[in-house]
Amino acid sequence: MSKIPKVLLIDGYIDDPAALGVPPYISPMIRAVAGAAVDAGGEVEYMTIDMIRKGVPLPEADVNVVLSGNTVPGKYLRSMPMSLKELREISRKLKGWKLIGGSSAYAPEAQNFDFRIHQDLAASLYDGMMGKEVDERYRTLDEWNRWMLLGADIVTRHQDFPEPLMVELESYRGCHRYASGGCAFCIEPTKGRPLMRSPEDILAEARKLKDLGVRNVRIGGQTCIISYGSEDYDSGLPRPNPAQVRRLFEGLRDMGFDNICVDNANPAVIATYPEESEEVLKILADCCSSGNVLALGLESADPAVGLANNLNSTAEQVLEAVRTINRIGGERGETGLPKILPGLNLICGLDGETAETYRMDMDLLEKIRDEGLLVRRINIRQVIDSRRPFNVRMNEKRFKKFKETVRDEIDHPLLEKLVPLGTVMKDVYMELHDGSITFGRQAGSYPLLVGVKYKLDLDRKYDIKITEWGARSVTGIEYPFNINKKSVSALSALPGIGQKRAVSLFTKGPFKDFDDLKRVIDDPKVIENLKMFIVFEDPPSERPSE
Repeated sequence: MSKIPKVLLIDGYIDDPAALGVPPYISPMIRAVAGAAVDAGGEVEYMTIDMIRKGVPLPEADVNVVLSGNTVPGKYLRSMPMSLKELREISRKLKGWKLIGGSSAYAPEAQNFDFRIHQDLAASLYDGMMGKEVDERYRTLDEWNRWMLLGADIVTRHQDFPEPLMVELESYRGCHRYASGGCAFCIEPTKGRPLMRSPEDILAEARKLKDLGVRNVRIGGQTCIISYGSEDYDSGLPRPNPAQVRRLFEGLRDMGFDNICVDNANPAVIATYPEESEEVLKILADCCSSGNVLALGLESADPAVGLANNLNSTAEQVLEAVRTINRIGGERGETGLPKILPGLNLICGLDGETAETYRMDMDLLEKIRDEGLLVRRINIRQVIDSRRPFNVRMNEKRFKKFKETVRDEIDHPLLEKLVPLGTVMKDVYMELHDGSITFGRQAGSYPLLVGVKYKLDLDRKYDIKITEWGARSVTGIEYPFNINKKSVSALSALPGIGQKRAVSLFTKGPFKDFDDLKRVIDDPKVIENLKMFIVFEDPPSERPSE
């Protein structure tokens, strides 16, 4: 092309096991696509599906690229990946050359695209724009590092920039268990032998993002952060390399990001190499933000299911990893949460599953609970045939009952222990009003949903003191809470204060102290409980205003 080609990049959001891309997250894949387009001489215009939903018109472009699809769909707070209906409608409006990547590329609604890319959308786009045949291939390491720098600035055009945007940086691709095929449900082993990015290359990308104004980063993309930097590529169970992990995370810490978090870890590695793994965990606890979660691939506690699906760890190894992470990361950090905790992934519908499988899973979870160990979140989902079909016919009633039991008997008591009554969760970013309730989250990989039962301003941070718990979320009030300056709806959110007492507090105040409060509240237990939650005047600000 003689003129500079215009490239329209539509972020329909992806949600994959090793890539978060639904707001407030932006995926590394979309930034790589932008970098590839720039590297090929293009001029990039970036849009998200939320911008399109709000009526921003689609500009004409020579090349149109859509990234969309969720292979591990979850519950989203204020946005969702592009629907197939939206994909069909948008594809009809696009002029010029059209490519699509992400799991939506497999959908019938993607048939209007010239190319449906299943491996690496950035590499295929680059080849096409350079006049080569558009084929399926993975980017080289040199391309990877170059494109992440060239495509970095699209983060400034995301609607969540600079807050609460969380930008993911990839550390490596592939799986150390690639030779055996890895877990039967996972596509990562199909990418082959691990290809590691050096600490220097990741830090160069992080520095560029920091200079652009990014505040929150997540080191993701990997199957196991404990194994990052290991040169043992082929054994299937790599010995960790703490020195490389230290170079990366101390470098990130020294850049001064507001939040640094990670994702996946292989419990078999932690259990097999306890000394090296503990050193890595200490580095993560020291350098990352508290509230960090290491998602452990349990998948199933049933040995028969493990064998049939070539799973990476046993229930015994998972329990040992949970103990180790609790011991090293259980100290409460400045966000109000423990420094680093395990998360557990359970997949139902794998080959070999029986009714007994659910009992084994429950036995392990009960053992974790009864030992007093903490798990930040337990993700239970049905297997998706992303690699091959699975032969188990799901018993939906059994699956639903299992999830409900875990939520009631495991999640709830673990949550009460994770954030005890009166815990102050720092810097909760408020994102959504649902009726009179305000919902927000801290920055992180798997942030805890926080509800406040009255209206707070959106798009700003609050410190929240916890008053009660749900199965997977918590409720709280502002901290500090000046009882003399709050509305009736805010006063009614206090423990032991209903609507009637709230009206009395509002109309008969102000109050000087707890003795004065007895004019309205005649229950000593309620007053004693309020001592944990209220003040009678605004204390000096502990932090400078933003």
